[in-house]
Amino acid sequence: MHVQFKVFRQNPDSSPHFQTYELEVEPGNTILDCLNRIKWEHDGTLAFRKNCRNTICGSCSMRINGRSALACKENVGQEVARLQAIAHSSADQGSVHDAAMPTITIAPMGNMPVIKDLVVDMQSFWDNLQAVEPYVSSEARHIPEREFLQTPEERDRLNQTGNCILCGACYSECNARETNPNFVGPHALAKAYRMVADSRDDRTPARLDQYNSTSGVWGCTRCYFCDAVCPMEVAPLQQISNIKQEILAQDQVEPTRAIRHRRTMVNMVEQGGWIDERQFGLRVVGNSFRDLKGLASLVPLGLRMLATGKFPGRFEASEGTAEVRSLIRSVHALESKGTESVDVHSTFAKPMTPTDTSGSTEMPVPPAASSPSVPPQEVPPEPEPAFGWTPYAERINGRFAMIGFVALLILELITHQDFFTWLGLR
Repeated sequence: MHVQFKVFRQNPDSSPHFQTYELEVEPGNTILDCLNRIKWEHDGTLAFRKNCRNTICGSCSMRINGRSALACKENVGQEVARLQAIAHSSADQGSVHDAAMPTITIAPMGNMPVIKDLVVDMQSFWDNLQAVEPYVSSEARHIPEREFLQTPEERDRLNQTGNCILCGACYSECNARETNPNFVGPHALAKAYRMVADSRDDRTPARLDQYNSTSGVWGCTRCYFCDAVCPMEVAPLQQISNIKQEILAQDQVEPTRAIRHRRTMVNMVEQGGWIDERQFGLRVVGNSFRDLKGLASLVPLGLRMLATGKFPGRFEASEGTAEVRSLIRSVHALESKGTESVDVHSTFAKPMTPTDTSGSTEMPVPPAASSPSVPPQEVPPEPEPAFGWTPYAERINGRFAMIGFVALLILELITHQDFFTWLGLR
């Protein structure tokens, strides 16, 4: 079959561009085979990484038709079939055609600077991996005469995360890395859970405290792309969810904004089927009226919402709230029975599959409504806030809260006191 390859080209001293090559290939030829032929037969200046050619080393990771993958694993026939399926399912047939010459676009991985052509600088990838200390620590333990023993069950917990070959595909597709340069990435957190789950490690509490931040597990946006592109089925998002469960299961965990965000969202969805926007910011950012700086930071947003008429005057529960509540409580029941940790955020969703910009991406569809075999159980109520008036304050209509914020602005104008500087907001 005759195939056109559009390959990203860039030298350190030139602007990027795509160069086209045409090859006669077999459907079973891998993308790496085709790149080798381009380099050997057409253009010897083309640069790309490769090594084992057997999906072991992870060296040849790159973006193939808009998604990160291993060039030695993907073949021409599968890619052409995937593009044709996208074209047939899309309403816009102009992006991909069933032409005599299909086109395969090859580009370098994302979230990393390009050195030359398809070769990227992976220094940040390795630095973030090092930041989670991905090695077993046994400093505080008595060193045995031979080795630390593990049961087969303890070793099985490490199999999935141990399959990671550090190819960088998940890091390339990570949306959180694009917006938050401090986020360590899904590859690092998948390795981090391997350390948390390892029975030989003696730093689990310290590790959980280290990962309990927006640069750690709470920086994940749960876009599912890391799970979708992982060639070894490591499921980085699931490992991140497992770390979250370990953090929340601690007897004493500081209620950071990220933890409040998660708990408030789950509680509100359980109560009304979706989020009550009037109270969400007050509970999460304002810490239920305890965080003055957080409350004051809501002023600009609240004023804009009031001015544009987008501030919700009341809250109505969604349809199917009872079913949602039953699902959430069933998950809590499974967790309370000591089964494998389940994350409410990821249990009832399927991963999206990244495609090229000309294709379409289907949203995850929840499974058919059915409750797990474990009967629903009542969720114990959260402890009462420190201030007795807080539960009443949380039920105040959000519009009155915004009026209070406006009063703070007026007070600043009258007294000429820079309250927002005092609150650290300027």
